[in-house]
Amino acid sequence: MRAGRTMWNPDAVDQASSPTPAEAYQAARRRGRYPQLTRFSGEVSFEFDDFQTRGCQALEDGHGVLVCAPTGAGKTVVGEFAVHLALAEGRKCFYTTPIKALSNQKYADLTSRYGPDQVGLLTGDTAINGNAQIVVMTTEVLRNMLYAGSSALHDLGYVVMDEIHYLADRFRGAVWEEVILHLPEYVRVVGLSATVSNAEEFGEWLVEVRGDTTVVVDEHRPVPLWQHMLVGNRMFDLFAGERDDGPGEKNGEATINPMLLRRAEDMGRMHAPAGLRGRGRGRGQGARVPRFRPPSRVDMIDRLDNAALLPAIVFIFSRAGCDAAVTQCVRSGLRLNTPEEIAEVRRVVDERTAELPESDLGVLGYWEWREALEQGIAAHHAGLLPAFKETVEELFVRGLVKVVFATETLALGINMPARTVVLERLVKYNGEAHVDLTPGEYTQLTGRAGRRGIDIEGHAVVVWQPGVDPRQVAGLASTRTYPLRSSFRPGYNMAINLVGQFGTEQARDLLEQSFAQFQADRSVVGTARRIERNKEALTGYADAVSGDFDDLLSYVELRKRVSEREKLLARQNSATRRAQTAESLGKLRKGDVISVPQGRRAGLAVVVDPGLDPIHEPRPVVVTEDRWSGPLSVSDFPAPVESLGTVRLPKHVELRSPKTRRDIASSLRNTGITRPPRERRRSGANEDAELATLRAELREHPAHGLADREASLRWVERYQRLAGETAHLERKVAATTHSLARAFDRIRALLAERGYFTAEDVVTEHGRMLSRLYSESDLLAAECIRHGIWNGLTPPELSAVVSVLVYEARRDAAAEPRLPSGGVPKAWQETARLWTELVEDERRHRLTRTREPDAGFAWPVYRWSRGESLEKVLTAAEANGQELSAGDFVRWSRQVIDLLDQIKDVLGRDHPVGAVAAKAVKTLRRGVVAAGDV
Repeated sequence: MRAGRTMWNPDAVDQASSPTPAEAYQAARRRGRYPQLTRFSGEVSFEFDDFQTRGCQALEDGHGVLVCAPTGAGKTVVGEFAVHLALAEGRKCFYTTPIKALSNQKYADLTSRYGPDQVGLLTGDTAINGNAQIVVMTTEVLRNMLYAGSSALHDLGYVVMDEIHYLADRFRGAVWEEVILHLPEYVRVVGLSATVSNAEEFGEWLVEVRGDTTVVVDEHRPVPLWQHMLVGNRMFDLFAGERDDGPGEKNGEATINPMLLRRAEDMGRMHAPAGLRGRGRGRGQGARVPRFRPPSRVDMIDRLDNAALLPAIVFIFSRAGCDAAVTQCVRSGLRLNTPEEIAEVRRVVDERTAELPESDLGVLGYWEWREALEQGIAAHHAGLLPAFKETVEELFVRGLVKVVFATETLALGINMPARTVVLERLVKYNGEAHVDLTPGEYTQLTGRAGRRGIDIEGHAVVVWQPGVDPRQVAGLASTRTYPLRSSFRPGYNMAINLVGQFGTEQARDLLEQSFAQFQADRSVVGTARRIERNKEALTGYADAVSGDFDDLLSYVELRKRVSEREKLLARQNSATRRAQTAESLGKLRKGDVISVPQGRRAGLAVVVDPGLDPIHEPRPVVVTEDRWSGPLSVSDFPAPVESLGTVRLPKHVELRSPKTRRDIASSLRNTGITRPPRERRRSGANEDAELATLRAELREHPAHGLADREASLRWVERYQRLAGETAHLERKVAATTHSLARAFDRIRALLAERGYFTAEDVVTEHGRMLSRLYSESDLLAAECIRHGIWNGLTPPELSAVVSVLVYEARRDAAAEPRLPSGGVPKAWQETARLWTELVEDERRHRLTRTREPDAGFAWPVYRWSRGESLEKVLTAAEANGQELSAGDFVRWSRQVIDLLDQIKDVLGRDHPVGAVAAKAVKTLRRGVVAAGDV
């Protein structure tokens, strides 16, 4: 391994040579043409890369910009220049991110540069200085502002969309396209994206919907990434040798390290199941396979530390696995921090967690978490308390945490680069199944390795497991095809807002402009060309036929009808025979002698157990003449079975006894019964009048007697096959073209049926309520309010019932959700009933089904709203068999608060439910749930 080159020494970096006169002249020209860029670049301590300069120049030229570059390349410089331009021009800039943690981080960065008066933060549950000139926000907040026509949009000049590739997310991605389509034309969009292979396509769409947009693509990593595999206790380079384009980059001459391949193959043979190992190695077929034990995490971290490869992120893809890894390292006595660093950790932890109630620290696992941080070790996953997660992020960035065990949530957006990234597995659970990592996910995860300005190279380490092939890892590390696919589709809230703002026709036109439709239309270009080629071929096939083409075509159709009728009769005869045979088997009794007509058990047999079953077909247990015993099924008999006689059997027959089977077989042979002759099956086809008529028509057809009939028919059959394929392709094109507008029309039809639109597509009072509910279950929430099924509930009860629309268990619940008493059970039943009716309507209108309500969080949030302690709430959840961490509890509670806030705003405090919603928010927003809120 090349560990010796990882330490970065500023004094060892070559000093840039003095510019030539020509270079100095060009630099002076640029300063004159781009005064704001010159001023901005003078405020930073590093030289801009070419892609950063090009992106900033395009902005100062008045263009929108799409910047695609690897993780850690410095894309945000272009976004920050947009902030600089807005301030210089006296206009506003909104900096949007996909997640609250990234918004918080960017807010802190911009505040430290421009001061708290210039910068605001809006994240749904946090609002700081929202009228500032620069506002950082989650993308959903901006979408909601656009639909509401917020006055904050006045003087907006720039919108930075960080992590814009998030529009591919199947749950939230549509929001990014809504924002891009709805922003006023004069607003310049700055899109910052990870490297995608179809950046030009995405850029073309932006030009189409936003006007002049410059696409800047840079695939060069500023810090080279070396790929390794840890096999057993040895570390190997993944690729052999060094290449000009850097370690681990795609290159036609790249070869996998042969020493790694040999070691992986040896380990694979050692730990393969006995039946899969090669023979002749001295191991018996049933030899015990040595259990594979992955390298100790403590040893692995020691190895990285000794090779100067810390700090490191170890991706485990399991919350429990991350927490267990931290515990394992702490108990081992691993110490990665100096006494001075420990003191600084304590200071940061005290500052970050000052708002947490002291009474909750025990149940939060605060002391164990703090001890691990002091040793330089932490976990990072969605189940952590937000205050814990943000503390880990700060300490890691500052070098006070040396190892973080993380799930993939860390890979998105948050600025937590490391010197080394370790992947323990190449498989993750996606919520439904365990699936292999994609090349894009692998690149996103390993892209954290290598800190610009600190490391001269980054390192990615994959831990070998049985079944992992180094070639698979090389494929993940080398692939550079990550297409960006739109997940945009219209929803209920979107449809109401579009029609309300633009009218039906303009709303349909707007949907036609989406990136999703742009990609869909492009996808059928090749199909349309194929249809044209097929039509030319069809003409050729028709010309190749000698004789009347229409006659031959009708003859083929008639022959096809004959064949289909014969197959139908065969299936019907088979089904009838099976039913008759099953009925005859059901009549057999113990002692009956039968004939088994076919198969390995053909011959006489005596029934020792009729094998009757009220649900399934009978499976009589028999003993044959050759002493075999076992069950028979309907498939053993092509025709119904009749008893040929009987044999007297004892009351209890012990079939496991060879003597018993021998005695029964002997009795069977002594009966003198012989097998009946095998009957020939009669085909129902010979008696079918319709088939006889079709056959007669076929013989009398004009084409039947043609001399070259079969040769011509082959061309006609080819014509038919190709015509069927072409029709299928035409249906595919028709379904793809205008697909979003058609889905929008189906949504409108359902909403009109339910009273959210009038017949003239005017938004009703109910529709206006729906337009302000932003939830995955927006229409169901509106229906519950509209039908009054939440009326009369107390604040804790309303919190419990509202939670069923936002909560979603991570996996199938181990126990039946417990419901509070009082008004909750009835309200829950009515909510579930409305959902059932809505899903039936969605099925009828061919729409995506609204997610089923989940009552798994009702009992915990009810108890919290009622004022109980966090310890009691979490203990009760655990006692009910529910997996609920403190971080999960806070996250779901805040989502319940968000929907309750929307209900309060939509209905007003004068409305009975609106007033209760306002009170419910107050009961929930306390303790750990409120910690960190403003």
